[in-house]
Amino acid sequence: MVKTEQPDLMFTFLFTNELDPKVVREISENTDTITLNWFADDHWRFENFSCFLAPCFNWVVTTAQSALPKYEQIGYRNVIKSQWGCNHFLYRKLDLPLKYDVTFVGQPHSNRRQVIETLAKSGIKVHVWGNGWKIGRLSQAEMIEVFNQSRINLNLQNSFMVGRKNNLTKKFVSQCLDFVPYGDQLKVKGSELYDKFHQNFLPVDSVSEQPKSDGQQNYEQIKGRNFEVPGCGGFLLTGKAENLNEYYRIGQEVECFNTNEVLIDQIKYYLEHEEQRLAIAKAGYERTLNEHTYVHRFTEIFQKIGLISQEINYFSDKP
Repeated sequence: MVKTEQPDLMFTFLFTNELDPKVVREISENTDTITLNWFADDHWRFENFSCFLAPCFNWVVTTAQSALPKYEQIGYRNVIKSQWGCNHFLYRKLDLPLKYDVTFVGQPHSNRRQVIETLAKSGIKVHVWGNGWKIGRLSQAEMIEVFNQSRINLNLQNSFMVGRKNNLTKKFVSQCLDFVPYGDQLKVKGSELYDKFHQNFLPVDSVSEQPKSDGQQNYEQIKGRNFEVPGCGGFLLTGKAENLNEYYRIGQEVECFNTNEVLIDQIKYYLEHEEQRLAIAKAGYERTLNEHTYVHRFTEIFQKIGLISQEINYFSDKP
């Protein structure tokens, strides 16, 4: 196909061995087509995935700052540090009234259910959606409406408590279940069993809430949600993630927490201080449109690999 179509670029986003590495290497070395793969899980999959496939490509993209020295160690130089972004043609401001105080869209895996229960005990009602919650999941259009109609949009990371140590095997299984029938339900059941095990067999101190150490924090990766909520003009209250402060000013464009106590205090504070909350949401929205759309991301990537040589007008198709 490559020899017939002669594309300028073969862009891939591999999760497993969807392509034969030998074929990819053949395209990279013996055709004029540039090959590039986006590795989105280098925070935890570099050693058992990315390091083996990267040498087959002319270029790779990673979202993990921590992976850069690892690529250097294996002698791979054509690596671009980029990041998730916002599809501003889809995730955008809507002319809708505020409807919810606090919302969360996502599955109840890891410690998320306990966090929501802790907030409820503190008098904070969180409207939740997603596979595994009683109300179920939203369509993409409905989710964008929720982002627009929430005073506070929560982004709960996979785990921000010391008791839930990062387990690479568990994360890998969780990712794999995204690609099988009823995978969401299996993840929920597995998480519930995991919770019961910890509650029944581990001492209380082992799941006590504490801020993460630097080593643990590295496993919390930025996700698309970090850009999509601000891209809708919503106020984002998020768990801390690797290098998030390089993309947004914390406390001025988005807000962060790292313990339940801080989360509770932040929610109460920003529900009471509407002007400050709206100002942060506005600043986050402007920063997203100015720097963090996928037009920005791919323009930088295409310039780096030599596909384009001049800046394009980011907002020639501004919605």
